[in-house]
Amino acid sequence: MKKSGRLSAGSKNITWDLSSLFQCDDDPAIERNLEEVRARSYAFIDAWKDRTDYLTDPAVMRQALDDYEAWQRQYGADGDAGYYIWLRTQQDQNDPKLKAKYNKIEEFSKKIGNDSQFFLLRIAKIPPDQQERFLNAESLGVYRHFLSRIFAQSRYLLSEAEEKVLNLKTSTSHSNWVKMIFGFLSKEERIVLLEDGTRGARTMQDILTLMNSKKKSVRDTAAAAFNDILGKNVEVAEAELNSVLANKKVDDELRGMARPDLGRHISDDIESDVVDSLIAAVSDRFDIARRYYRLKARLLKVRRLKYHERNVEYGRIDGSYPFSDASALVLRVMRGLDDEFAGIYDGYLQKGQIDVFPRKGKTGGAFCVHHLLSQPTFILLNHTNKLHDVLTIAHELGHGINNELMRSRQNALNFGSPMSTAEVASTFLEDFVLREVMRDADDDQRLAVMMMKLNDDVSTIFRQVACYRFEQELHAAFRNKGYLSKEEIGALFRTHMAFYMGDAVAQSKGSENWWVYWSHIRSFFYVYSYASGLLISKSLQHSVRQDAGFITKVKGFLAAGVSDSPKNIFSQLGVDISDKRFWGRGLDEVEALLDETTSLAKKLRKFR
Repeated sequence: MKKSGRLSAGSKNITWDLSSLFQCDDDPAIERNLEEVRARSYAFIDAWKDRTDYLTDPAVMRQALDDYEAWQRQYGADGDAGYYIWLRTQQDQNDPKLKAKYNKIEEFSKKIGNDSQFFLLRIAKIPPDQQERFLNAESLGVYRHFLSRIFAQSRYLLSEAEEKVLNLKTSTSHSNWVKMIFGFLSKEERIVLLEDGTRGARTMQDILTLMNSKKKSVRDTAAAAFNDILGKNVEVAEAELNSVLANKKVDDELRGMARPDLGRHISDDIESDVVDSLIAAVSDRFDIARRYYRLKARLLKVRRLKYHERNVEYGRIDGSYPFSDASALVLRVMRGLDDEFAGIYDGYLQKGQIDVFPRKGKTGGAFCVHHLLSQPTFILLNHTNKLHDVLTIAHELGHGINNELMRSRQNALNFGSPMSTAEVASTFLEDFVLREVMRDADDDQRLAVMMMKLNDDVSTIFRQVACYRFEQELHAAFRNKGYLSKEEIGALFRTHMAFYMGDAVAQSKGSENWWVYWSHIRSFFYVYSYASGLLISKSLQHSVRQDAGFITKVKGFLAAGVSDSPKNIFSQLGVDISDKRFWGRGLDEVEALLDETTSLAKKLRKFR
């Protein structure tokens, strides 16, 4: 493993420098770290497993939480060793030795996790009439929201033994079903028309990409193949989805949860009235999505888009963005927003915290990762000199900046982002970088980029809210009927997709089965977080454009981590996110871009 991953202008080998963790994959210090993790973990476990005084005395609770925080800050259940080996598996997915090491560490950490779970479960079981003593104790102020979150979940927790049973049945009643259907889908191949005019066998993932081809013949044959795959697997998916819906129903009944999405809201630290307000606000503005699809159909000179043509790119987005140029552009935008943002990015580059280019064996896509508060952030890219890659740098950097702002202000128990706001920083920076790109573009290029941005916004906001509404009706229908056929599931799905798309998108034959491969439907009610994150981001962007000094408040919000709920953090900024008007401001930003795009298309006489 090379140590040197630092930035050199034009370098083709900008990789992670993991030497702050370990020197190489066979470093003897890895085993020593695991032994230290084991010793520190069981020192904590043994110190508190037989004690109950922390459950009655706030002063002792402070001592217990300080011990827990110190453990979580420095070691967790797998320490530097687990972090390092996981990072290495992302750099080389084909190395069997790394896979074996990772599997062993995963077993190691699971045992520690199981042996330590008593601690939080017992805190959660503090009687409700005693909880206020802990929440109001001055000595526990730094942990107040951490305790508040545990207590919020406590009314839905069962006994330790029952919780263990529920954990054990998760694999057989949910995870294995989901793995089965996606395992089947991943093995599917079909002969399809390729971009070069030849035909060849391609996987489902490749076929998904071909459906966005600018060549109609390519995308249409890809769609036919995709629908064939879903049609072949829909009966198995029917059994799978009914099984996980049944398991969810049982869990909710045992826990006494009144609505299917309540568990998601509690785990995401967001109030149900906030999510309800978001869903209602976006649903009331579905006309924005319908207008966008009508505009796209006119630009592509078709009466209606086929279902699989929703994401076809309009126009040609030219330009090459070598990493050195892309990086300079992003750095320039960061400096314009805040010197600390620029300093964080420059630090990542100089300290080897970004792995930039594609390589054989390296995982695809992009991510920004942090584990323990004491460990460095790392960003993975697969830069290929496209505009999308520039935006990806900004997106992942946003996550990184969020991490560093939290790291400077929070303890280990408040270090993290709730799901509802996890995408705020990333989309905030991404949109500012996109604006910089458009400044130098000609009108045709600007139109293509604006259509690309609108497509992303519509997919992130309106499609995800339509999916959330589908999930709400899906769970309600299942609980009413006890079983749903593939036809019933498909009809529900089609209804909600048609409602947000409008008449410019055909609900083509086969599209009723597209729920089969939508994995988020199995991570119940997860999708609202895409919409909430982007709309919060857009509202903050608007405020910064109106007043550059508002960036200080944005930084304060990002630095807050999970020290309070998003609703309370925004309340301190004078904003009520349970008010539909708050979400409306973000939606106004999307509509303004749509109006600007429509006007530009008319100016360029792209349609009559």
